[in-house]
Amino acid sequence: MSSFLFKPLELGKIDLGHRVVMAPLTRMRADRESDVPNDLMLEYYRQRASGGGLIVSEATTVSATARGYLGAPGLYTEQQADGWKAIVDAVHGKGGRIVSQLWHVGRTSHVSLASGLAPVTASVGPYEGMAFTADGWTPVSPARALSTDELARIIADYAAASWRAKDAGFDGVEIHAANGYLIDQFIQDGSNKRTDLYGGAIRNRARLLMDVVDAVRGVWGDGRVAVRLSPSSNFNGMSDSDPDATFSEIASMLDLKGLAYLHVVEPRVSGSQEVADGLKPVAARDLRRYFSGPIIAAGGFDGPEAESEIARSDVDAVAFGRHFIANPDLPERLRRGIRLNPYDRATFYGGDARGYIDYPVAKLVA
Repeated sequence: MSSFLFKPLELGKIDLGHRVVMAPLTRMRADRESDVPNDLMLEYYRQRASGGGLIVSEATTVSATARGYLGAPGLYTEQQADGWKAIVDAVHGKGGRIVSQLWHVGRTSHVSLASGLAPVTASVGPYEGMAFTADGWTPVSPARALSTDELARIIADYAAASWRAKDAGFDGVEIHAANGYLIDQFIQDGSNKRTDLYGGAIRNRARLLMDVVDAVRGVWGDGRVAVRLSPSSNFNGMSDSDPDATFSEIASMLDLKGLAYLHVVEPRVSGSQEVADGLKPVAARDLRRYFSGPIIAAGGFDGPEAESEIARSDVDAVAFGRHFIANPDLPERLRRGIRLNPYDRATFYGGDARGYIDYPVAKLVA
């Protein structure tokens, strides 16, 4: 493959040797009692680390009440931070970089996961999502709207998780503001019907995101904080009356925040669904007019598509999900044009080592 995917790149203060990024991938293999990352996860991340390559960790909850998927890891206890430190050290040991994706699921939860409390959201409205509980995939519990006063606690949870991520040795953090989770529930007007400072105008609906960004920047400073957005996504029941206006204004606001990068989920996928035939990446290209920093795009790309997007300067790097699940040596396979392993969708969420750390690496000939 030509050189565009394998040119060095600076994401703020994070230096990369190539532009093949591992996307955040919820695999639900953490300890189910404590949300602590375990040895199985350590091996999974170690396998996928590469010299100069960036891994965005799976979504990691910032509090015990932010949970929505049993087996997803957390960063709200010191034990969890210690588990992540072992993973970070393993990634760094192979010359890789890793950032922690910080997450609050909001209404996509169940009382059994949120310390017996009702899930929280921007506004109460119809929603029929699913949470992953001890009984498997289960309809979410009815949510309640957060009061303005309660938002300070949630913002503080992001800051506290950021300190733990820093102490664990992560290279930075990515704020998950996409895919219909709590921050996205505030951003999009299909789920945000508030009439206070966090509702109505776009700048008000973006206020929680900006407050979280500012709190996290207070821990990390400039160049090590990123944000993930999913313009036009309807995953997890999301909708917006004018997504172009909403996300272009948010991108402009984020352009003033000293971010390491903006991570954009393209409208080629819906949640975990396959790429829709004929849909081309457009969101990152459009947002580049409003955000001057590096942009990572995610959305079912293969190697040639990623190469083309970077060559056209539509994006600076591409995040791969399913291909990274099945190919721990994905950057080298793309570099050498080696056929990719097929992935096993049945083993994506939860389970054991099968479909997690048993995918083969290619036999390379010098």
